Amino acid sequence: MNDATSTISAADRVRGSSFYAAMRIMPRIQREAMYEIYAFCRNVDDVADGGEPAALRRAELARWRQDVMALYNGHAPARLAGLTVPIAQFGLQRDDFLAIIDGMEMDAAEDIQAPEMAKLDLYCDRVASAVGRLSVRVFGMAEAEGVALAYHLGRALQLTNILRDLDEDARVGRLYLPREALLAAGITAVRAADVLADPRLGRACESVIATARGHFTQADSIMTTAPRHTVRTPLIMCKAYRAILERLVERGWAPPRERIRIGKLRLIGILLQVGLLR
Repeated sequence: MNDATSTISAADRVRGSSFYAAMRIMPRIQREAMYEIYAFCRNVDDVADGGEPAALRRAELARWRQDVMALYNGHAPARLAGLTVPIAQFGLQRDDFLAIIDGMEMDAAEDIQAPEMAKLDLYCDRVASAVGRLSVRVFGMAEAEGVALAYHLGRALQLTNILRDLDEDARVGRLYLPREALLAAGITAVRAADVLADPRLGRACESVIATARGHFTQADSIMTTAPRHTVRTPLIMCKAYRAILERLVERGWAPPRERIRIGKLRLIGILLQVGLLR
């Protein structure tokens, strides 16, 4: 596992992702920093989602943790050498990288099935908002508003991913819908296949949709008052994922559920819209 991703460039790890277009509009120094952050996230996510036994995945994540510690102690391992410059330039925090690994360890430790809301929120903070906290430093946002944006936009994006990927996650035995939402809809099952076959699934998704919308609204509010040049990239992410969320709602939750993607024309429209904002 250590060598599998070492020959893939940071830019190549990002290419084809939902965030690639948003990163492309950034100045080169910021863009390259974001590529390195995203490559780190992809690499540790590949470990958590790999087909190896859980013990091996946890061991590999432990090695990534050791590598992050070594990086911040001035002894950058080869697979993290690309982060040396961004850390120095933008003040990226070690604890945020470690939090991302913590989130991946939650996936590696067990197949999450209908977690309590508090556990889901912790998971979202680790795998999404921690990435946001790294990103807003690259964007150049002020500390307080950057942390707030990472909190809200990270959760909005992750909850949208959870709703979009219900079937994909179920195929590997995972279900991230919170237990409280299932019980409120009258669903007592927690096994992914059973929940997704339940006709009350849409009711269970309603509170998650409402929570995601609330976070999108808060993120929009923060970006409205921030200097425009610091929020162009998160604006693109926000608009693209909000469009995905609303298309999921329009599609509904009855099987078969078509996978929703942001279309190229819609993405181009968002890029033009945000690019023209001053």
